[in-house]
Order: sequence, then structure tokens, then C-alpha cells
Amino acid sequence: MDYNYLSKIEFPDDLRRLPIEALPDVCKELRSFILSELASNPGHLASSLGVVELTVALHYVFNTPYDRLVWDVGHQAYGHKILTGRREAFSTNRKLGGLRPFPTPLESEYDTFTCGHASNSISAALGMSVAAAQKKEADRHIVAIIGDGALSGGLAFEGINNASESPNNMLIILNDNNMSIDRSVGGMKQYLMHLHTGGTYNNVRAKTTKMFTRWGLLNDKRRRAILRFNNAMKALITRQRNIFEGMDIRYFGPTDGHDVVELVRVLRIIKDMQGPKLLHIHTIKGKGYEPAEQDATVWHAPGRFDVESGERIDDKGKQPQAPRFQDVFGETILELARKNPRIVGITPAMPTGCSLNLMMKEMPSRTFDVGIAEGHAATFAAGLAKEGMQPFCNIYSAFAQRAYDNIIHDAAILNLPVVFCFDRAGLVGSDGPTHHGAFDLCALRPVPNLTIASPMDEEELRRLMYTAQLPDKGTFVIRYPRGRGHNPQWHCKLEEIPVGKGRKLKVGNRLAVVTLGPIGYDVAQAIANYEAQHNLKDAIAHYDLRFLKPLDEAMLQEIGQGFTRVLTIEDGQRMGGMGSAVMEYLCDHGYTPRIVRLGLPDRFVEHGTVAEERKLTGLDAESITKTIHTLLQ
Repeated sequence: MDYNYLSKIEFPDDLRRLPIEALPDVCKELRSFILSELASNPGHLASSLGVVELTVALHYVFNTPYDRLVWDVGHQAYGHKILTGRREAFSTNRKLGGLRPFPTPLESEYDTFTCGHASNSISAALGMSVAAAQKKEADRHIVAIIGDGALSGGLAFEGINNASESPNNMLIILNDNNMSIDRSVGGMKQYLMHLHTGGTYNNVRAKTTKMFTRWGLLNDKRRRAILRFNNAMKALITRQRNIFEGMDIRYFGPTDGHDVVELVRVLRIIKDMQGPKLLHIHTIKGKGYEPAEQDATVWHAPGRFDVESGERIDDKGKQPQAPRFQDVFGETILELARKNPRIVGITPAMPTGCSLNLMMKEMPSRTFDVGIAEGHAATFAAGLAKEGMQPFCNIYSAFAQRAYDNIIHDAAILNLPVVFCFDRAGLVGSDGPTHHGAFDLCALRPVPNLTIASPMDEEELRRLMYTAQLPDKGTFVIRYPRGRGHNPQWHCKLEEIPVGKGRKLKVGNRLAVVTLGPIGYDVAQAIANYEAQHNLKDAIAHYDLRFLKPLDEAMLQEIGQGFTRVLTIEDGQRMGGMGSAVMEYLCDHGYTPRIVRLGLPDRFVEHGTVAEERKLTGLDAESITKTIHTLLQ
């Protein structure tokens, strides 16, 4: 496609010089560009397609970057990146050294805040709006764009609650597409489906505004009282209560989010209105590309695909692959739930992403998608456990950071039998620092009552899940990575693993290597290769710790008594993680080996492939081999 307009738009100033009649063609070209780029360089497709018109309208109406656009769930923002000086570099998106996966002020002045996780835009935008007022920047506009189910998150409601009380002129744009990654859930979704502003009400409000202006009553001091009067009139005329206007936030909409000219008109009308405002727009996730419109969940991040045919492209000629860890979880919880009627499954808006959809399909009454609400998911699970149920609460590791207090306060203190399954633990690849599951081990290790485990392979995951749902196991955390394991034949018998019991995978007499989780598989390969290359036999012992808490004290005593050199390797944060636990134990019990700890460094790891990220952090086979060689000298 020829990009007659897009090729001339380097920054939003170029866009704003165009006549409004050109904007539909700009949107058409922008949508085509996104499709063309993501077909070969995978990323988040459907969400960005759904906000093309909104993105163009926002940059056309507002004076960005002076005016602040605060994006929520950054996978909506590819069009924003392309219009703000990054079109030529967009082919590097999500690649090592290239454009970052989500908007960040570290990359561009047009990116106003971190937005890898959901529901933070309103709070951040409110802070910016209040700061603008404090600095007497009356001409600066602040816009929060929240969508893709992010309004189901508790932080969004906290922000709205505060926005209704703190003086500000923030505009909230609610991009209502009835979707997160999967279908949106909950009462807010149902409420938004029926929320509208009728034409009769708008006419009455306009006449009332003119009347109050003539009487000299329409000023900022009396705005709240007048708005409450408007709300009462609306309830009378439309027979409908509006939660936003009930909190003194002016509501407009819903508006067609795919009519760019109308969006521009509405934004121009409301942008200078005083006080907090909310514009409700309806969009279609995947708009303009039929396969994505028909199945927005699959096309949320589809991988490589053929634009013309809509065929998703799989790598050809591969041997049968081992299953993804998430699918092992999905099939195993269903297998367990068929035998244990107390088991229920919970996920915060990730049933497909964590494979709980398998159980959801067969047992819909025993599975719960609670929306983008990780803290609620944890406490909801604790409430279920308190009354005798056995909940499995599946949360991506990085997102579980938002449930830290709930895990401690609501589950661990009472030692309730909740099984927290942390998917996407460790390095996750191209989603980058907001999504790496780097902090779960070091954050949860000090918490009393927790059992913390990480399986080395698929069979171990099944056995740990079976163990966790047995009586009297208390609060149980199982972490496992994104992606595939190593064993295509993984349907092992479900057997109990003694809590706190590790495994000695290989004997040795010179160096003890201790690992936790699936990185142990790669370490075992590195050890075997090193011993073969150097004609060594049984020089290196390999221990799979299995449990970070409780530690296998007998195993650690064996290591302390038998080795003067110890190497620990983990794919979590090195500071305070598994290696620290081993070192503390050995030190506390009088053992003094030389200990080297490998793990993620004290910095945020940028995006790339997992292999590239491991090399950057010293967790690749070559780096591990060099460390082993040094310790054996």
C-alpha cells in the first residue's frame, strides 16, 4: 500500500497540519501499516487496530507532547508510537535493542508513563493534572485512555474516587470494546453495555447551561452543584443513574470510536471544560481486519501471519514439541478437579493465557475469571479456602506483584489452603521489564507459612499440583515459566512430593551446583557438556532444590559437609533469592564453602528473546560454563 499521508507524518505536528477530511485516509493507512509490520514482527495486534481512530483524533486535537496522553495497557499504543517519531524504527519493536514493547518515558517524550500493567492510567493522569494546576499550567490537558478491560481493576476505581474529589481538569477516555485478552467480565461490563446519554437529556442540559450562564451561575465554584442538578435531570429524563456523574465526573457518550471526524468534534467540544470528564467510546477490538474482529482473543498477539489469507504461520519442519507449561497446568487442574470436588479455579482475566479455559469449558460453575483484579483474586481465593474449598489461583508472576499484601494478609497469616500458580515466572522475552517474573522468589521467601516450589519439568509440575491440593498443605506457591518444557511424554502418574524435599540429579565430588526450577534442565546439559569436553567424570554434583521454602536441610547439610565450592543458579532476582537462602543456611550452620550465586541482576532486564536476555544476565549456557570452569580451577 502507498502511504500518501503516513509517509509524511513524522510527528503529531505534521498530522495536525492536515485537513480534517484527510483523517479517515490517515486511519486507513495507519491500520494497514500496523498489519503489515506485525505480520512479520509479532506483537499485540487486535488492541492497536481497535484504537486507530482514537489515536489519530487524540493527536489531532491535543498539543502532544505538552498535553499528556496516559495510555493504559500499553498494547493499545502501536498507532501512538508510529505517529510520534518511531515509524521508521517500528520494525525493531520488541526486539533486543529496538523499540520497547510498551510506551515508556525512557523511550519518548510522547510516552508519559509506564503502562505494562493495567488500571494505572487514571491515578497517574490525576497526579499529572493536579501537578499542572500546582504549576499554574492552565493550558495543559491531561488525558487517560483506559480500555481492554482495565476498568475492572481496583486501582482504576481508586483513581476515579479520588478524581471526583481532588480539583482537576482530567479527561478520562473509556475505550469500551467488551474485551480484555479474553471477554471482559463483571458488573461494570454489564453496566457499560446499557449506559448511554440520550438526545433528550443532551438538549435539556444544553438549554439549562445557557440559562445558568445568563443568570451568572455557571462558574467553577458552583460547578459541582450545577452538575448534581444535571445528574438529577438526567436520571429523571432517561430513567437511568450514571455512576460517573454520581461522583461529579461529567459523562459524555457513548460515541462511535471508529468515526474519527466525530471523535475530533467531540474532543474539541469537551477538552476545555472545567472539572473531571469521561468520554465513553465504543470500539471493536481488531477493527478493520476481519480475522481479528471475529476472534480477538486469538488475534490479541497472534505471532506471524499472512495478511491476505489470515493464516497464522507456524514454523515448518519442527519435530513434535513438548507442551507449554500453561497447558500442563490447564490439563492437570481439570484432572484433579474431576476427582476433588473442592477444587475451584480462579484467574484475573487470563483464562486463555493460563489455560484455565480448559476447566472453564467443562466446569463453568467451578471456575472464576474475576477481571483484571489480582488483589481481589487472591483474597477471593482466601475466602473460598476459609470455607472449605481448595482454590487454585493462577496469576502471571509479574502481575502477582499487585497482590502481595493480599497473599500475606488474607492467605498466609491464616495458612489457608490456597494454591497460587505463578505463570510466566522468570524471563519472558519480548514483553520486557514490566512482564518478567523476576521478583516472586525474593519477595515471598520471608513470608511465614508459605510453601514455595518451582518444578524443573512438566512431570514435576503435575506432581507439585497434586501435592498442593492434599490436606494440610497450607498456602502453596508454584512458579513456572512461559513457554514449553522439554518432555513431550509428560503424562506421569500423579504422586505426592514430600514438601521441602529436593533431588540429587547427579553425583560429584568437586563442585556442587544447586538449581531451582526449569533452568535446571539447561544447567544439567551444560554440566554434561563440560565434563565431556574436559574428560571429567563426576566432578560436578547437581542438586534440584525443588522448594525454596521450606529448604531441604538434609540436602544442604550434605553440600556443606562435602563441598568447598558451591554454585547456585536461578532465573529470579539474585538479591534475596534462592542463592541467598542457600548461602544464609550454610553460613548460619557453620559451613564456609566458596559460594557463587547466578541470578537476575540488580537492574530491570530489557526486552529481547529469552535466549538474548539470558546472555545479557549471565544465565546462558556459555556464561554458566565459564563460571563452572572458574570454580573448578
